[in-house]
Amino acid sequence: MLAPAAIAWAIHLGAIDLSGTGVHFMASPILLPLFTLLALGELVADKLPFIPKRTAVMPLLFRIVSGALCAACASIHYSLGAGAACGAFGAIAGAFGGYYTRRRLVNQLGARDLFVALGEDALAIGLAVLSVTLA
Repeated sequence: MLAPAAIAWAIHLGAIDLSGTGVHFMASPILLPLFTLLALGELVADKLPFIPKRTAVMPLLFRIVSGALCAACASIHYSLGAGAACGAFGAIAGAFGGYYTRRRLVNQLGARDLFVALGEDALAIGLAVLSVTLA
Protein backbone atom coordinates (compact mmCIF):
# COMPACT_ATOMS: atom_id res chain seq x y z
CA MET A 1 0.00 0.00 0.00
CA LEU A 2 3.04 2.26 0.14
CA ALA A 3 3.06 2.79 -3.64
CA PRO A 4 -0.59 3.93 -3.84
CA ALA A 5 0.01 6.20 -0.83
CA ALA A 6 3.08 7.69 -2.52
CA ILE A 7 1.13 8.30 -5.73
CA ALA A 8 -1.74 9.88 -3.78
CA TRP A 9 0.75 12.19 -2.06
CA ALA A 10 2.42 13.06 -5.37
CA ILE A 11 -0.99 13.98 -6.79
CA HIS A 12 -1.87 15.98 -3.67
CA LEU A 13 1.44 17.88 -3.83
CA GLY A 14 0.95 18.66 -7.52
CA ALA A 15 3.84 16.52 -8.76
CA ILE A 16 1.47 14.38 -10.86
CA ASP A 17 -1.52 15.74 -12.78
CA LEU A 18 -4.06 13.13 -13.82
CA SER A 19 -6.69 15.55 -15.14
CA GLY A 20 -8.47 14.19 -18.19
CA THR A 21 -6.83 10.78 -18.00
CA GLY A 22 -8.26 7.30 -17.55
CA VAL A 23 -6.81 7.13 -14.06
CA HIS A 24 -8.08 10.49 -12.81
CA PHE A 25 -10.00 8.67 -10.04
CA MET A 26 -6.65 8.37 -8.24
CA ALA A 27 -6.87 12.14 -7.61
CA SER A 28 -9.98 11.66 -5.46
CA PRO A 29 -9.49 13.50 -2.15
CA ILE A 30 -10.74 10.46 -0.21
CA LEU A 31 -7.88 8.29 -1.48
CA LEU A 32 -5.06 10.30 0.14
CA PRO A 33 -6.06 9.58 3.76
CA LEU A 34 -7.33 6.09 2.84
CA PHE A 35 -4.09 4.99 1.16
CA THR A 36 -1.99 6.64 3.87
CA LEU A 37 -3.85 4.74 6.61
CA LEU A 38 -3.71 1.49 4.65
CA ALA A 39 0.05 1.91 4.12
CA LEU A 40 0.58 2.50 7.83
CA GLY A 41 -1.59 -0.53 8.61
CA GLU A 42 0.39 -2.66 6.19
CA LEU A 43 3.66 -1.63 7.82
CA VAL A 44 2.31 -2.96 11.12
CA ALA A 45 0.49 -6.02 9.73
CA ASP A 46 3.57 -7.15 7.81
CA LYS A 47 5.20 -8.02 11.13
CA LEU A 48 2.39 -10.34 12.27
CA PRO A 49 3.01 -14.09 11.93
CA PHE A 50 -0.42 -14.96 10.51
CA ILE A 51 -0.20 -12.54 7.55
CA PRO A 52 0.43 -14.46 4.30
CA LYS A 53 3.78 -14.15 2.53
CA ARG A 54 3.99 -11.40 -0.10
CA THR A 55 4.70 -14.15 -2.63
CA ALA A 56 1.42 -15.97 -1.94
CA VAL A 57 -1.07 -15.78 -4.80
CA MET A 58 -3.52 -13.16 -3.50
CA PRO A 59 -0.98 -10.72 -2.02
CA LEU A 60 1.14 -11.07 -5.17
CA LEU A 61 -1.82 -10.42 -7.47
CA PHE A 62 -2.73 -7.34 -5.45
CA ARG A 63 0.87 -6.10 -5.70
CA ILE A 64 0.89 -6.64 -9.47
CA VAL A 65 -2.34 -4.69 -9.99
CA SER A 66 -1.29 -1.97 -7.56
CA GLY A 67 2.17 -1.70 -9.14
CA ALA A 68 0.71 -1.48 -12.63
CA LEU A 69 -1.78 1.22 -11.59
CA CYS A 70 0.78 3.29 -9.71
CA ALA A 71 3.37 3.14 -12.48
CA ALA A 72 0.68 4.00 -15.03
CA CYS A 73 -0.16 7.10 -12.97
CA ALA A 74 3.50 8.08 -12.72
CA SER A 75 4.07 7.67 -16.46
CA ILE A 76 0.68 8.95 -17.63
CA HIS A 77 2.09 11.63 -19.91
CA TYR A 78 4.60 9.25 -21.51
CA SER A 79 3.20 5.76 -22.02
CA LEU A 80 0.35 4.38 -19.96
CA GLY A 81 0.85 0.81 -21.22
CA ALA A 82 4.62 0.77 -20.80
CA GLY A 83 4.29 2.29 -17.34
CA ALA A 84 1.71 -0.30 -16.31
CA ALA A 85 3.86 -3.14 -17.64
CA CYS A 86 6.95 -1.85 -15.84
CA GLY A 87 4.94 -1.42 -12.65
CA ALA A 88 3.61 -4.99 -12.83
CA PHE A 89 7.11 -6.35 -13.48
CA GLY A 90 8.53 -4.20 -10.68
CA ALA A 91 5.89 -5.51 -8.27
CA ILE A 92 6.83 -9.11 -9.04
CA ALA A 93 10.56 -8.39 -8.79
CA GLY A 94 10.07 -6.42 -5.58
CA ALA A 95 7.89 -9.08 -3.97
CA PHE A 96 10.27 -11.95 -4.64
CA GLY A 97 13.46 -9.91 -4.32
CA GLY A 98 12.33 -8.38 -1.04
CA TYR A 99 11.15 -11.70 0.36
CA TYR A 100 14.34 -13.60 -0.43
CA THR A 101 16.64 -10.74 0.54
CA ARG A 102 14.91 -10.39 3.90
CA ARG A 103 15.09 -14.14 4.49
CA ARG A 104 18.77 -14.24 3.55
CA LEU A 105 19.64 -11.31 5.80
CA VAL A 106 17.87 -12.90 8.74
CA ASN A 107 19.71 -16.18 8.19
CA GLN A 108 23.15 -14.73 7.46
CA LEU A 109 23.15 -12.07 10.15
CA GLY A 110 21.40 -14.18 12.72
CA ALA A 111 19.20 -11.15 13.32
CA ARG A 112 15.58 -11.21 14.36
CA ASP A 113 13.18 -10.89 11.46
CA LEU A 114 11.60 -7.84 13.09
CA PHE A 115 14.82 -5.82 12.87
CA VAL A 116 15.38 -6.72 9.24
CA ALA A 117 11.72 -5.94 8.49
CA LEU A 118 12.06 -2.50 10.10
CA GLY A 119 15.11 -1.81 7.95
CA GLU A 120 13.17 -2.92 4.89
CA ASP A 121 10.33 -0.56 5.87
CA ALA A 122 12.74 2.35 6.30
CA LEU A 123 14.18 1.70 2.84
CA ALA A 124 10.72 1.43 1.27
CA ILE A 125 9.54 4.66 2.92
CA GLY A 126 12.71 6.46 1.86
CA LEU A 127 12.29 5.32 -1.74
CA ALA A 128 8.62 6.33 -1.71
CA VAL A 129 9.48 9.82 -0.41
CA LEU A 130 12.23 10.12 -3.01
CA SER A 131 9.89 9.07 -5.80
CA VAL A 132 7.28 11.63 -4.76
CA THR A 133 9.83 14.42 -4.66
CA LEU A 134 11.27 13.46 -8.05
CA ALA A 135 7.90 12.93 -9.77
